[in-house]
Amino acid sequence: MELEADVEPLPRGGFRCCLCMLQVANRSSLDDHLRGKKHRKLAEVRAQRKSQEEKSIFVSGFRRETSELELSDYFSSFGTICSIVMDKEKGVYAIIELQDQTVLQKVLSHPQHCMDGQKLRVKPRDKKEFKYILPKKQGSARGQELSPEKLSQALCLCSDVDEQLKQLVTLFQFSENERRLRDLLVTLLQEVFSEFFPGCEVLPFGSSVNSFEVHCCDLDLFLDLEHTKTFQANARKPQEEKQNEDKVPLDTLSEDSILSDVDLESASTSEILELIAAVLRQCVPGVHGVQALTSARLPVVKFQHKESALQGDISINNRLAFCNTRLLQLYAEVDDRVRPLVYTLRYWAKQKELAGNPFGGGPLLNNYALTLLALFFLQTRSPPVLPAVAQLKELADEGEKAIIDGWDCSFPRDSSKVEPSCNLENLRSLLAEFFHVFADFDFVSTVISLREGLALPLTDIMASETSCMLKLGALNIQDPFELSHNVAGNVSEKIALRFQNRCRDAAKYCRSLQYQRKSNKGKTWGLVRLFQRGDNTEISTTEEGPAAGDGLVIYLPSPLLVLTEVQRRNLCGTEGMQQFCFQKVCTALQFVLQDVLKCSVSLDEDDENMANAEQAVLQEEEPCVGAKRTLAEEGTSVPDSKRPRLEAESSKEERVSWHCTICHRVWLGRRKMRRELRRSAAPNLSQDVDSLQVEAEVTEAIAQQEHGSGPAQPLLTFRVSIVSTGATSQDCRTSLYFTPLQEPVALFQDFFHFLQVFLPKTVMKYIQKHTLDSPAGERESP
Repeated sequence: MELEADVEPLPRGGFRCCLCMLQVANRSSLDDHLRGKKHRKLAEVRAQRKSQEEKSIFVSGFRRETSELELSDYFSSFGTICSIVMDKEKGVYAIIELQDQTVLQKVLSHPQHCMDGQKLRVKPRDKKEFKYILPKKQGSARGQELSPEKLSQALCLCSDVDEQLKQLVTLFQFSENERRLRDLLVTLLQEVFSEFFPGCEVLPFGSSVNSFEVHCCDLDLFLDLEHTKTFQANARKPQEEKQNEDKVPLDTLSEDSILSDVDLESASTSEILELIAAVLRQCVPGVHGVQALTSARLPVVKFQHKESALQGDISINNRLAFCNTRLLQLYAEVDDRVRPLVYTLRYWAKQKELAGNPFGGGPLLNNYALTLLALFFLQTRSPPVLPAVAQLKELADEGEKAIIDGWDCSFPRDSSKVEPSCNLENLRSLLAEFFHVFADFDFVSTVISLREGLALPLTDIMASETSCMLKLGALNIQDPFELSHNVAGNVSEKIALRFQNRCRDAAKYCRSLQYQRKSNKGKTWGLVRLFQRGDNTEISTTEEGPAAGDGLVIYLPSPLLVLTEVQRRNLCGTEGMQQFCFQKVCTALQFVLQDVLKCSVSLDEDDENMANAEQAVLQEEEPCVGAKRTLAEEGTSVPDSKRPRLEAESSKEERVSWHCTICHRVWLGRRKMRRELRRSAAPNLSQDVDSLQVEAEVTEAIAQQEHGSGPAQPLLTFRVSIVSTGATSQDCRTSLYFTPLQEPVALFQDFFHFLQVFLPKTVMKYIQKHTLDSPAGERESP
């Protein structure tokens, strides 16, 4: 039996209906689909469209103000007009459907069409293949987002960068209709819930009302039942005398019985949320898709409102989030530079894949964390643009002081109580400075505190009774009220490193004229170029520091990330912390290059000469003869000859350079070789084996495959300079600067791209392994 033209068989069995964009598993299912309403309806629509195309003409050349009626009057002289579709945006063309092919031929055979003195261009309508467009889900925000193309066009029309930042707010914020629609829905819910929970309040919070809203964002609601509990307690005494009635299903409860059946004071969160879900299903018009998520980290009732296409969440134990929303509102009102800066940074982070996970969770920054980061930046300008939360507390009246869940949430609700800032920086320079500040910010050994308006050392946090339970991670941003909560605790080391690399790239771009001035040649400029997705590799390049001409730099995160909690507590605040971490990195890097990748590693000649001179001054043991020595002869840590320099005063940069040679293309085919070794089930590649040993085995196998057992010639020679780049004695980050010492440079570029991904994670694995292998709480003396 032959298949219909719309059906094609799939390579692995089954069929695809190209008309309906649908796949089915077998012939029986296919026959059912072809007889179904959807397929038959689409086939009818396609036939109708084809018939319309065959008797339609495309007309252009008329004046912009020409109406459909004028076109109808002119072309009706040739025959009956069925319909006219005009270009509504620019009004430069029209598609006219005629009665039949006879009328079409009359129109096309006319030598020249003129209307109101204008020569018209008339031709048959282009025939396009019919395509079924899947309908968007109701309430889906993605289909209604502003496209990057339209955003770029709008921004390029601005006169300067400051205007671009302000234009972003205009483009993304709610329209008056959107705001009114949400207000009406909140009012509707308030009226309904008040019938069942007397004295309750429906309070919107989050992105809808915190002054940083975007089109189609969810509606987050906090149902405050405190007054309802009081109402119920007062009404409870006479009700206790009544006989208990049989229980009835939630969905059949009447307005009078819903409160009498459940004690809000003793009921569990899940029970109350089920009640709320029942009210939404039965009593709120237009609501559907109601779902009580009682086992989620933050239990909520999710719902959709059909008429407004809004999705919403209702929670009952989220008073702190409501307080945070009020704080963001206050900061946005205090200074009119806050909103443009936050909107810009949020969109930039989304474009650079740093934030904006559409499914929630994951290792990316959330919008709240990014907003707090921007507010902290404004708190730390000189002079400050915004006051710290502790300063706001001092401005709060007696009625504005509040303790919620044990946390002090006192701050003024009236922005006029806050003194205007003396800071006069414009938006363009503030944005550039944000990137400059956080490109080299020490996130690992400090905690960003909006409460104090400071970057607090970990020692201060660990010594605090209220903050000591803060979950430390790759990026630490303390909630302004709940001081034990790290709002960026979900951010992975990879994303934190990517964030700083993106900031570094952006800071460099912001120093260029392409950012600062509007292009006179029609090229992209300002924010448009900043928002371009571009290359999303994990490592950026720089033109500063050693190997400046090559710009081959790999930034390593702080070893503090992989230390145990006990070791981190013991280490933070000690004088030799930076030196200790630097030595850890050097030891790990030596192992990875020498033992894992089989490079030949020796101390660079210039560094050795300096080390020898320092040794002579310090009257230490005689240095070895020769220009270079292998690090294997010097132990598993930083070379002894280097240690006098490592222990110099903290203001000097800790630095060591190595001369490296590699003889095999060990960066090629590693994944394939790893699979082959695992398939061979070699004993030393069992599931329990150390991953570093596995990588060493892979390197050895590639080398043998490439050159056999004979001696190999050097393939690449390069210098790597290890530099401690921490801005303070508590900042333990390290940069690796690479310089190729021979041709071919292109081959070294391939090797370097491999190192960009391989080195950071492997060095951290080595440090973590040797940290965990040591006794808890024990550490070497720096």
